[in-house]
Amino acid sequence: MSERHDGGFGWFIFGFLLGGLVGAVMALAYAPQSGEETRQQIREKGIELRGRAQEAAEKARERIEEMEEQARAQAGQLREQVTKGVESARKAAERLPGRKRAAATEEAETA
Repeated sequence: MSERHDGGFGWFIFGFLLGGLVGAVMALAYAPQSGEETRQQIREKGIELRGRAQEAAEKARERIEEMEEQARAQAGQLREQVTKGVESARKAAERLPGRKRAAATEEAETA
C-alpha cells in the first residue's frame, strides 16, 4: 500500500516540476522582451528547476533509506517472534509422550 503512495508522490513531484518548467518557458516566450533576455531567463529558470529537482531527489533518497531501516527493524522483530514461537512449540512438544511428541516436533520443524 505504501509503495503506491510513494510511487504516486514521485510522479506528482515529476509532474509538478515539468509543469513549472513548461509554464516558465511559455511565460518567457510570450513576454515582451528581447531574445537574449528571454534566453538568459530560460537558462536561469533551468538552473533553478534543476536545483529543485536535485533537492526533491535527495529528500526521496533519504525517505527511502528511512523506510529501508524501518523494514529491517521490523524483519528482525518478526524473526525474533518466529524463533520464540518455534522454541515454545518445541518445548511444549517435549512435554508430550511418545507418538504425540514426534508428530508435534515434526509439525513445529516444518512451520
